[in-house]
Amino acid sequence: MEADEYLKMHALEERMWWYRGLHANLLTLYRLASPIRPVMPILDAGCGTGGLLKQLGPGAVGMDLASAAAGLARAKSGAPVCVGSINDMPFADGSLGAIFSADVLYHRAVDERAALENCHRCLMPGGLLVLNLPAYDWMSSAHDRAVHAARRYTRRRIEQRLRAAGFDRIRTSYWNMLLFPLMVMRRKLLSGSATTSDVMLYPAPIEALFRTVLRLENWALARGLSLPFGGSVLAVAVKHG
Repeated sequence: MEADEYLKMHALEERMWWYRGLHANLLTLYRLASPIRPVMPILDAGCGTGGLLKQLGPGAVGMDLASAAAGLARAKSGAPVCVGSINDMPFADGSLGAIFSADVLYHRAVDERAALENCHRCLMPGGLLVLNLPAYDWMSSAHDRAVHAARRYTRRRIEQRLRAAGFDRIRTSYWNMLLFPLMVMRRKLLSGSATTSDVMLYPAPIEALFRTVLRLENWALARGLSLPFGGSVLAVAVKHG
């Protein structure tokens, strides 16, 4: 990811509607799948600047490929953060109780197969992998180029990849469904010659409206519903015990 994108993330991820919705959804699916917090550490693999890592609380550790992002994450979360690649994680076999990874597998520096096999290797039996990924190849845009995206996903595609890596008890859902038409318009019709991502803070009334919309979706996810389409794909999978 471009260096200025990390700075935008660091400044906005605790306030911007999209990040707040993302973190809430990841934590909701994790709690549904594992109501009892695992004794072993939780890893945020590709933790960026630490917004989600901060919410994971005591016992969580972070890892990011970019040393600058790792430093920002360490300062923001107060958690240990190492520099490393999800393709070859510096953790022992079966040493982690859960792994979160938000918008990492799609990155051009990531070997999708190696990354998922590494997650499986590092998890304890019964450990959880919690993912978020951008949806639909046809939605590729200037935003993807700015964040060095190589691929986007459907529910079916990530389910297939997770099974091939040895995971089972897979649950997936799209999200950002209600605002998806606006996303399509922004990315495909109004982007023009944009060269940066869509990470920005909107005027307060719009931020409040978008947060309310995502809270409705989170309410549905918390009740076990799966949304049929949207701008991103959530997935939770278990390492067979």
